[in-house]
Amino acid sequence: MKKLAEEDRTLVFYESPLRLVKTLEEFIQYFGPDRACSVSRELTKVFEENKRGSLREVCNYFKEKSVKGEIVIVVAGAKG
Repeated sequence: MKKLAEEDRTLVFYESPLRLVKTLEEFIQYFGPDRACSVSRELTKVFEENKRGSLREVCNYFKEKSVKGEIVIVVAGAKG
C-alpha cells in the first residue's frame, strides 16, 4: 500500500461488497482522506450506481448503505 500511495497514475481496484468499507478505510489510512475517488457498482446493469468524492466522503456514504453486486473503486494518483 505504501508504494501505491506514491503512484501518480490512476488506480483501479475490483472489490467485494462485503469488504468495500474496510478497503476504503485502509485507502484513507495510506492515501489520505482527501484523495479523489469513485466507487461504481453493477456497471452496465439496471441498478448501476456511481459515487464520487474524496475517500472520506465516499467511505461515509457507503457506511450508511447496504451494498450488493460487483464493485469497482477508482482512486486518483498521487499529485507530484
